[in-house]
Amino acid sequence: MRKSLDVLESMIYYWNTVAEKGKVSEQFISFLAQDRGMKATYDENFDAESVRKVLSAISNVEPFIGETLNEGKFWTNNMWMIEKMDYMNSVINPLKRLSVEDLGEGQVVFLPLQLDLFYKKGNTLYINFFMVEPDEINGTDKLTIEGVEVKEWIKKTMMG
Repeated sequence: MRKSLDVLESMIYYWNTVAEKGKVSEQFISFLAQDRGMKATYDENFDAESVRKVLSAISNVEPFIGETLNEGKFWTNNMWMIEKMDYMNSVINPLKRLSVEDLGEGQVVFLPLQLDLFYKKGNTLYINFFMVEPDEINGTDKLTIEGVEVKEWIKKTMMG
């Protein structure tokens, strides 16, 4: 199995830039919104325009009221990462080291999603980055989803 953090790598740049009061270009935001992985999770309640509106409003420090629950949750999740950079790093750093090659065929893609925990399309599992939890109590690199160690959760979900 392969792992993709491509969109998250771009989001780290976005979150860091906005946290430091910088401006992110509309071109970069559109690039994120049009990503192949992100597109695979879009539906009638959340699409590329939703991503663009939310990320643009945050970057431009504009008030935002989502037209859908999904847009509102996406705004909230992104603001949370910008305000809690230590938390974001406590998730992203162990994810970068996570090895999934021994879990068989397929791909696992971590994305900044909105309401859903995951999407499974064919042999690809799209996981909501905002739902991955670090071990804040012991300060270890252990990550969980729904209280289950990430690698075990991926294995169970891909088989299910």
